[in-house]
Amino acid sequence: MDLISASAVNWSRAQFALTAGYHWLFVPLTIGLGLIMAVMESLYVKTGDEKWKTVATFWQKIFGINFAIGVATGIILEFQFGTNWSNYSWFVGDIFGAPLAIEGILAFFLEATFISIMFFGWNRVSKKMHLTSTWLVFIGASLSAFWILVANAWMQYPTGMEFNPETVRNEMVDFWAVTCSPVAYNKFLHTTFSCWAVGAAFVVAVSGWYLLKKRHTDFACRSIRIGSLVGLVAFVMLAVTGDGSAYHVAQKQPMKLAAMEGLYEGKEGAGLVAMGMLNPAKQAYNDETDPYIFKIELPKLLSLLGYRNIHAFVPGITDIVDGGYTLSDGTTALSFRERKERGELAIRALADYQTAREQERDADAANQESILRENYAHFGYGYLDTAEDLIPNVPLTFYSFHLMVMIGVYFILFFLVMLYYTGKKDLHNSRWLQYVALWSLPLAYLASQLGWVVAEVGRQPWTIQDILPVQAASSAISSHNVVTTFILFAVLFTGLLVAEVTIMVKQIKKGPEPAAQEKVSHPQG
Repeated sequence: MDLISASAVNWSRAQFALTAGYHWLFVPLTIGLGLIMAVMESLYVKTGDEKWKTVATFWQKIFGINFAIGVATGIILEFQFGTNWSNYSWFVGDIFGAPLAIEGILAFFLEATFISIMFFGWNRVSKKMHLTSTWLVFIGASLSAFWILVANAWMQYPTGMEFNPETVRNEMVDFWAVTCSPVAYNKFLHTTFSCWAVGAAFVVAVSGWYLLKKRHTDFACRSIRIGSLVGLVAFVMLAVTGDGSAYHVAQKQPMKLAAMEGLYEGKEGAGLVAMGMLNPAKQAYNDETDPYIFKIELPKLLSLLGYRNIHAFVPGITDIVDGGYTLSDGTTALSFRERKERGELAIRALADYQTAREQERDADAANQESILRENYAHFGYGYLDTAEDLIPNVPLTFYSFHLMVMIGVYFILFFLVMLYYTGKKDLHNSRWLQYVALWSLPLAYLASQLGWVVAEVGRQPWTIQDILPVQAASSAISSHNVVTTFILFAVLFTGLLVAEVTIMVKQIKKGPEPAAQEKVSHPQG
């Protein structure tokens, strides 16, 4: 691959990361606030307390501001599959496009239909109808995330498909295998709980600011009570689903697990690194340099999390490259060189199959198709040059993962403390806790972003695990064009973010307004 095309690939990756990173600033708050405002309105309908209506309407306004900006970035993100990643779209569009189409038809229209009732129907429909619309907006946002995460999970664990050498496309043969794969539902749950966590941290932070300013104190305490409860549940469930994620990564993406733990040499009864510092002097996966300057390890826990057996062998980066260890199904792991040879064989077989078909040599075509299918599981390795291409950025993956986990532990303790002080009704006098609540918000956003860094950087070099690396997935476009659009998107998204924050800050400074007495109007007739 020449320098210009390599640059185009890297700039395309950077552009997609930029768009996804900005988009993910808005999505978690949308889903998290969606749940919290629905719970608050449910309390209003159940108790008839107008103060709960005031609380719910305020957070719905914040939800609306964030929702509008999030939609804009999401649309641009999906367009990039056609502009920057056209080979990817051609190769797997029949599968990847299905969840995205369902997301647009079902989830997005569900949100669009009921969001107008939620915002403008307070005095036009009944309490129960309005509450139903609020919950359906939240459900619609969650369904939207579900179908997108199904598509992403399929990239991490391709299943339910069959490669068609006639069209050179992967085709879906089992919709339910794609939709209900264990990676998909665990990813959806883990990501959804991370959204709840961000929404909860946001509500508690804003409410803490009101307490610091001694404004809207009853509103703030009510919001903190709900936000802290949702946040505690979210972070506890993040730990549970994180365990599921570790298990699936160990089974389907062992190289990602090795990068997450900085594990170069595999071992039986491998420990989980609780805290550590990687050695920057380690330059190659197979050199003799110790990968750590120091580490604190929890004995045997990595084997338990990854394989449900404290004595299980966990392969390191060197083992995965060199092969030779026993897999969970009893077979022997192939080395990178062996998989590369089989991938190249599959690529040649595809080319020979097409030639034989054009020349109507049916017997040769059938033989080449058989060779292709026997080696298709290694197809993507044929595009890689060296073993180093198989290894993701270990420091970035390692530190992102461990910082994310530490932030998660912090927030479990934080929300426990918030609930304790809420129960004592001593939040008004605990200024230190109000400051902690306010300044903890960036940590929630950071943890949410780090989760995607681990998921996406950790699976490099693959766009589709073992089948299509990034350099074979990109469009044949000039790097200059990508650089130009990268700069334009950076300016546009930064402007949108500044606009959203400005509008939100003005709304927050304005504060909640007492809800008007609900009067349901009925048509004349």
